Order: sequence, then structure tokens, then C-alpha cells
Amino acid sequence: MQKNKYSNFRYYVSIFCFLLCATSAHAQQIFSTNKYPLTYFRQPLDIVPPALAGSFGEIRGNHFHSGIDFRTNQREGYPVYAVADGYISRLRVQNSGFGQALYINHPNGFTTVYGHLQRFAPKIASVVKKLEYDKKSFEIDEFPNETLIPVRKGEVIAWSGNRGSSGGPHLHFEIRDTKTEETINPQFFGIDIPDNIPPVIYSLYAYRLNGKVFNESTPKQAIPIAGSNGTYKASAPISLVGEVGFGVVTTDRHNGLSGTNGVYSIQLELDGKMIYTCALERFAFEDSKAINSHIDYPTYLNTKRSIQKSFIEPGNPLSIYSNLVNNGKINFNDGTLHQLRYIITDSKGNSSNLSFAVQAGSAPITTAVIPAGIIYPYNKVNEFNADDVKVVFQKGTLYNDLNFTYKKLPKPQGNAYSSLHQIHNRYTPLHIGFDLWIKADNVPEYLRSKALIASLSGSSQGGSYDSGYVKATPRNFGSYYITVDTIAPRILPVNITDGKNMAGVSKILFKISDNLSGIKSFNGLIDGEWTLMEFDTKTATLWHSFDEKTSTGKHTLELVVIDMKENTRKYTISFYR
Repeated sequence: MQKNKYSNFRYYVSIFCFLLCATSAHAQQIFSTNKYPLTYFRQPLDIVPPALAGSFGEIRGNHFHSGIDFRTNQREGYPVYAVADGYISRLRVQNSGFGQALYINHPNGFTTVYGHLQRFAPKIASVVKKLEYDKKSFEIDEFPNETLIPVRKGEVIAWSGNRGSSGGPHLHFEIRDTKTEETINPQFFGIDIPDNIPPVIYSLYAYRLNGKVFNESTPKQAIPIAGSNGTYKASAPISLVGEVGFGVVTTDRHNGLSGTNGVYSIQLELDGKMIYTCALERFAFEDSKAINSHIDYPTYLNTKRSIQKSFIEPGNPLSIYSNLVNNGKINFNDGTLHQLRYIITDSKGNSSNLSFAVQAGSAPITTAVIPAGIIYPYNKVNEFNADDVKVVFQKGTLYNDLNFTYKKLPKPQGNAYSSLHQIHNRYTPLHIGFDLWIKADNVPEYLRSKALIASLSGSSQGGSYDSGYVKATPRNFGSYYITVDTIAPRILPVNITDGKNMAGVSKILFKISDNLSGIKSFNGLIDGEWTLMEFDTKTATLWHSFDEKTSTGKHTLELVVIDMKENTRKYTISFYR
């Protein structure tokens, strides 16, 4: 009993010391590896005060958020301004993604990006429309030279919208390094967002690694914590032995807003020494999917809870980490009491601290037992072959060594032309897709061009038939089989019927969809001439906005929609203007 009392006394004294040291940390300067111009760029909107619906680097599905999302009061149509002098260096129109986006190169070596735009300023819109008609394509991705569309600081370049893969009206804004194309936290450039609230820390977890690869079977222990307003602590020392990694659930809040955003940095100290730092200053787009290695991916799949691990896997390519000691993993084997502290900071320098103690055990360090099965090293090309399936993982696919599993299952019911092949399990994330060949089972020759690989849930993975196999490149592990897509896309008119007078109506509206392989293309012709049709993937809405090209009188519209397997649907209708 005396020993327990003494241990508790030491624990609370140490916590007091940590909290005393932390009192000055609630409003510290954020750290970065570079100096950025603080007064060069203005705000892209005139909404006062500016507020964010999404922060830089926050956790999204399969990626870090690459910019900041400005709130626009749940409506479209706010003027969007060039934040500095420059020229339009890229014009992009997509069915999804950013929808309509502008890129401006600036003389200081940075590029700004404006996404989900409702419409472009007239001098830009005329260039875009000409490009679309010249290419006979709604989607364009063009790189004008520096003399075509110059812009001045404060010039209206567009209006805010909700186009593309947007969950509601807002402006997506980025600042990129023009040379490297890395995206950089805009708040380093003096893009000021009112915020004096420290991050919130919800949960703390310990992962008992003990030399093994982290996966869905890694033992995880929730550690009770309490606190608020920047100061958090565990209620008592935790007893741990062997190799351990930690993880936290944390978000940030901004002044006057109920929603949550991501934090800027997470640091972990062991006995006063920094052993892990993650700081979202900048990152490369090709590395963004490694967010699935940064978080506890199995827990995210099961619960949508984002636990940010404070230990990194060897195949994680992200450059956001520093101050690493043993990649953030700790060996608790010396039988002593250790003090740990998280320092979590937002992009305004508001900081929260989480202090806790670990009573280490005295077990000797042991070498992990290698599990039975096929072990694929993360840093090599790996190949698996069975009687009617082949799998190839290119170097850079895996974040860690993989104890690969495979199972051949019965052919699914319905329109299946192969057995079902279970390729490992969905809890192991991949950085890039893997090559998959499945042997086809008696696909008639006339259907071979329609063959593809589908997941058990019915999602197309694409693919093509060649020499008795169908090959595709799935981006996730799962269960796959061969099927065929012979069904043409669906076209549903929304506001038009044959012979209708469309005078006074600004648009012709349709809904289009496809059952499996996905829509490849759509084209509209009015009186035999190609006409611009615009498409929004999230609403499946296709439309044509009338302009001077359609005169008064009777007209014929022909709409052709083709899916990825060349199944074609044509729809012809007459109307009056």
C-alpha cells in the first residue's frame, strides 16, 4: 500500500509539473521549415469575418485536405478575387473533383487555386467556352500561356459555387509551390482566420506492437483522459510492457462556429524529449493517400473514427514527420515510471497538452514471431500466382510488410464468369492499386469486350479481356470476380417533352446514370451541330444552357451517352424556342 501511495504521489507531482510547463503553450507560434510572404496575398473573398468549413491537411476519405474551404453562408454567387497579380495558368472543368477551377501563377513563385466555382468572369468564361467547343468536350484541362489571361490583385475572376465533388456551397482555396506543385498551408501566408480556441483532445490509445506489423489484429487499449480548454491528463499511470505506439483523436474549433476542423501539428514527448512530430505545413499530392497509413485505418473503416497514430510505418512516404525516435515507437522494458506529453497545435498557434504517465514493465525485449503464410516486403515488387488468378504489387504499393492471404470462393450468383477471389482483406490500405488478372470461365466471344472485374458489392473495377483473362487495377483489397456490362446508360428528361415550347426556359435538364461500368462520355447535338452539355456527377444532372446559338423556331436535340464498355443510349427530341 505504501508503495502504491508513493507511486501515485510521484505521478501527480509529475502531472503538476507538466501542467505548469504547459500554461504558456496555449498560444504559441506555429513552426515551419520555410518563411512565407505574409502580406503578398489578399483574401479571395470579401466575407467578413472569414470562416472555414475545412482546414488545411484535415483528414478526409483517402486523402489529406489540400487547401482551406471558405464558408459562403450556405449560398452561391459571392465574387471571388485574384489574391495577387499573375496570370491564369490552368483552366479546369470536371464532372467531379473541383468542378470548375482556376489556377493563377504569381511572380513570387506560388500558384493559387480556386475550386467549386459557380461561373467564371466573362473574359475567362469566353476562353473556356471556345476551348470546349473547339474540343467538343465539356471537360477540359488547359494551360494557357502567361499572355492570354493576365489578372490583377483584387480583380473578380469568378463567383463561388458548389460544382464538382462539393458537399455544399463554399470556396476551395489553395496555395501551391509553382515549381514543386506541393500544396502549402495558406495560413502561413497571412490568410488570417479568427481563432483563439485550442484543439480538443477526445481520446488516447496505446497499441501493443511488440515488433509486429501494425494491422487490424494489433491489440489496442483506450486510456481514459479528462480535461478541457487546452489542458488534458490521464487519471492514473498506465502499466505497459514491450514495444508500444500511441494515437489520439483530436480536432480544432474556430471562433463562433459549431463545426470542427483538423489540427496543424501533433507532437509527442517522452521524459521531456521529443520523439515524434507531425506538422501539416506542405505535402505532395502523390503522397496524400498515405493518410490511410497515418491513421488507424482498420478502426476508421469500422467506426469512421480517425485515430491519428504517433508512430509511422516504413513504407509511408509522407514528408510531414520530423523529430522521430524509433519512428515514434517506445520500448517500455526498464521497470520505471515515464512521463509523456502530447502537444497539439492549430494553424493559429493555439495549443493543447495531454499529459500521462506509463509504468514500464521489466520483460525482456523479444523478437516477434513471424506468422505463417506468404510474407511480402513493403519495399519490393511482389507477385502471387494461383491456378486462375495472378496478383502483382509494384514497389510503393504497401506501407508495411504484408502477411498475404488469398482464398478462392464459389462463383457469385447472377451474371458471373469466374469464381470469387478474396484478395487479402479490406483492412490493409494500399498506396497505389495492384494488378489483378482473373481467369475467365467461358465468356462468349461476343461478350468479351463487355467483360470487367467487379467487387462483391457490385462496384466496377474496370478491366479488359485478353487471352482468357480479365485484367484490372483495383485500389483496395477485397473480393473480386468477372462479370459483363451489356446495359446502356439511362437518360431521363427532367423539364422537356417532345414538341415542348422552351421559350423563357434557360436550360434543358436531364438525369443520366449507368448501372455498372460508369459513364464514359456524353454528347448533345442541336440540329446536327455539337452543343455544350454540362454535367454534375453528385446530382447526376446533365444540362444545356441556351445561348445565341439556338435561334427561335423548331429544333431537334439528339443526346448520346456511352458507358465504359461502349454501351450506347440515344435520345432524340424536338422543341421550340
